[in-house]
Amino acid sequence: MTYSIDFRRKVLKVKQEENLTLAAVAKRFQIAIASVVRWSKVLEAKGTRNRPTKIDMEALKQDVALYPDAYHYERAARFGITEGGIRHALKRLGISRKKNTQTSQSQPRSTASLSKQNEPL
Repeated sequence: MTYSIDFRRKVLKVKQEENLTLAAVAKRFQIAIASVVRWSKVLEAKGTRNRPTKIDMEALKQDVALYPDAYHYERAARFGITEGGIRHALKRLGISRKKNTQTSQSQPRSTASLSKQNEPL
């Protein structure tokens, strides 16, 4: 959980005005001592990294339409990236690897039963 900048400033202001120790101010605001130490060094929160993607999502959609049964390693070779990169990109697009779309959990599959075949007539 990230605390707001206003709250961080308030904690550091109370620490300075009342001349409290790190442990005392942490106990007062019910936060970790490490947080107060970190805020006293750098007040701003770290930004999240949004990595740019090497994959053109439209090209990936077309590739899936052209080669629906392709494996991840085959797509990775075509795009020049890793299999993990393909997996993450397909997940972002909401495309699963399930090959047999006819069978779902709501439709029971018929299976061969050995016990019926061995029963005497």
